[in-house]
Amino acid sequence: MEKLKLNHASPIILESKRVAEVENLTSAERLERLSALIKISYMLKSAKRIETKNR
Repeated sequence: MEKLKLNHASPIILESKRVAEVENLTSAERLERLSALIKISYMLKSAKRIETKNR
């Protein structure tokens, strides 16, 4: 099994890679990603908060 490699490049390089990746997606794939982000956002917004005893 290959070891996991973390990318510790500068933020500018990482952002340019993300932009290039998104530019290569089809409109259907972009819509799927947007839909997933909206679902996650809604789940986080409506999630029940967990209170700790230390507070």
